Amino acid sequence: MKLQRKNRLRALSLGAVAVSGALALTACGSDDTGKKTTDGSSSSTSASSIKCDGAKGQLLADGSSAQKNAIDAWVKSFSQACGVQINYKGGGSGAGVTAFTQGQVAFAGSDSALKPEEVAASKKVCSGGQGIDLPMVGGPIAVGYNVPGVDNLVLDAPTLAKIFDSKITKWNDPAIKKLNPSAKLPDLKVQPFHRSDESGTTDNFTKYLIATTPDNWKYSGGKAWQAKGGQSAPQSAGVAQQVKQTSGAIGYFELSYVSDGVKAVSIDTGASKPVAPSTESATADIAAAKVVGTGKDLSLQLDYKTKAEGAYPITLVTYEIVCDKGNKADSLPATKAFLRYIASEDGQKVLSGIDYAPVPDKIIAKVRTTIEGLS
Repeated sequence: MKLQRKNRLRALSLGAVAVSGALALTACGSDDTGKKTTDGSSSSTSASSIKCDGAKGQLLADGSSAQKNAIDAWVKSFSQACGVQINYKGGGSGAGVTAFTQGQVAFAGSDSALKPEEVAASKKVCSGGQGIDLPMVGGPIAVGYNVPGVDNLVLDAPTLAKIFDSKITKWNDPAIKKLNPSAKLPDLKVQPFHRSDESGTTDNFTKYLIATTPDNWKYSGGKAWQAKGGQSAPQSAGVAQQVKQTSGAIGYFELSYVSDGVKAVSIDTGASKPVAPSTESATADIAAAKVVGTGKDLSLQLDYKTKAEGAYPITLVTYEIVCDKGNKADSLPATKAFLRYIASEDGQKVLSGIDYAPVPDKIIAKVRTTIEGLS
């Protein structure tokens, strides 16, 4: 009887896997860090609230790994409602932009807005139009660390710059002690991890260092890591996993990748209290962002130098990049329907439950209008 019951359970399990594969979901419940991304109560959306509008077939997309947990949650609800298969690789912002400008994907995700040369390249695949940036996901870039015995850690921009530029090499360095007088800092090697792939997370993290401590961070910035030393890993999940398994490690990744064994640094911004990364503290910073894109482009300028109370300064906004005109006819209905859903009130509500920040109302309203005009 026990053997029959075991075989029956195994068959049920395989059946569930087959159904999951048919939906082509990349990760319904957890990412490759093992962190739970969502559950039915926090991220599910009523199928009746999603407008499919003739969406069918499948969509290929690639880009920001920062938003992958959000995309996974959105795909779960949208695919169940509309039957559209969405394969989002999450290979990093650089890979996503390249795939988009080569016409390989219906849309891309990037934590950095398109550069002029990338806009020019997009015109070759957007017949009569060009690629535009639609801000869709906000959130803090957490600085995660793994230092035994240290449950609360405060760092500021100069100290972070010196750590990631290999100028501070021990956790009991005087600069860290000064910011953490009550912490029992060990005589342990600092092991900084950065992204090995081109990443908008790297771009935003280094923009913060450039803006706040240029004397200590003398690099030009961009998606590719420039400082010497340290160790690297691909994508946010890879950096988070290395920090989790390496004593003395520190790295940067989105808050949704902070998990057991990894704690997040609070940042001394000059406000009355250090600010920890959270959806609320990120929203406080992103709310001050300004739209600097022209035409239908909605790229934003973030305030990395904020000293506002409760505002976390190391934030990013992930853009969905799509053609304003000249989208492929076979994928346009599904692309518009998916973007319409994730920009909707229901779609944005999903974000705060999985450690992301919804896009401020004034900005997301412009995104919704732009989506309706895609052709």
